[in-house]
Amino acid sequence: MKALVIGGTGPAGPSVVEGLRKRRYEVTILHRGTHETKLPTEVEHIHRDPHFLESLQQALNGRSFDLTIAMYGRLRLTAQVMQERTTRFISVGGVAVYRGWLTYDPSATMRIPVTEGAPLQTSSQIDKLSYRMAEAEQVVMDAHHAGYYNATHFRYPTVYGPRQVFPMEWSIIRRILDGRTRLILPGDGLNIESRGYAENMAHALLLAVDKPQESSGQIYNVRDETLLTLRDWVNTICHMLDHRFEFVEMPYSLVHAAWPYSWHAHHQIVDISKAQRELGYCDVVPAEKGIERTVNWYLENPPLAGGEAEQRLRDPFDYDAEDRLINAFLEAMASVKAYCPPEWGFHHPYDHPKPLG
Repeated sequence: MKALVIGGTGPAGPSVVEGLRKRRYEVTILHRGTHETKLPTEVEHIHRDPHFLESLQQALNGRSFDLTIAMYGRLRLTAQVMQERTTRFISVGGVAVYRGWLTYDPSATMRIPVTEGAPLQTSSQIDKLSYRMAEAEQVVMDAHHAGYYNATHFRYPTVYGPRQVFPMEWSIIRRILDGRTRLILPGDGLNIESRGYAENMAHALLLAVDKPQESSGQIYNVRDETLLTLRDWVNTICHMLDHRFEFVEMPYSLVHAAWPYSWHAHHQIVDISKAQRELGYCDVVPAEKGIERTVNWYLENPPLAGGEAEQRLRDPFDYDAEDRLINAFLEAMASVKAYCPPEWGFHHPYDHPKPLG
């Protein structure tokens, strides 16, 4: 059997390739060739850009595959090109298809946790990125219902692990290595974001490979089973590196410096019970272990200061600016507290009588 993986060199790609080879697939990966990673020599590489129709058509001219896993590129184009070239199509998109995920949408309330049936973004005016992602999903499902192939689609969360082109963990790791003692935590770090360790996300795809009938025509949310607050996520990294930060709580509107490691003020939690129920999904790597492996990988393979990864993060690591902001904020808070009423202290609202009656 022949399998095509579009992408294959990112965080989850090598685990997907390994899983397919264990299932006795002859694997070909199609990618741009800009981020090579160590794969078995038997794996064929096609170096083409999967973001363009002409490029895909030229690369795959005269070829067909039993299975295609589309993890990268423009999904709506890949879904079209593979209509005559594969019998099984498994695709990966993002959880940002939901209304209100990236941008507040007054037309819909985003309920937590978000199920697969929640409203999707239907307005390109409100959020163009979410709208286009939802549009791409529909192209996949339309091809499935038209009988071109048996399709399954996954909505991925923020994926962490080695080889991530947007390594959010590095914003924390480098500050620790640079000896920073204070860290801005928007909202006291209490927001919860759906994250998925790379091997866990690959495991979800491979479950669909093993269950083509059960997953036929289905869309699944996936993430780690364990959910951590931003504060717990940072503290897990600190514990690994024997470091302690003084956390400085600030409103999100003030903390551009913290955006690379804290994208949103609100909770972003998807419901994964469908994948658990229909595919038998469970984490193969616990979240804490996944963070540990990720940190160790970046300690051994640190991104170049000012290089591609840090440019993608858009984290300037401007500690002087951070200190000025922190100091100004703390001074302002001290002034504001003069106008606050005295602390009322905690009092249990129910009576606790001492003697009878």
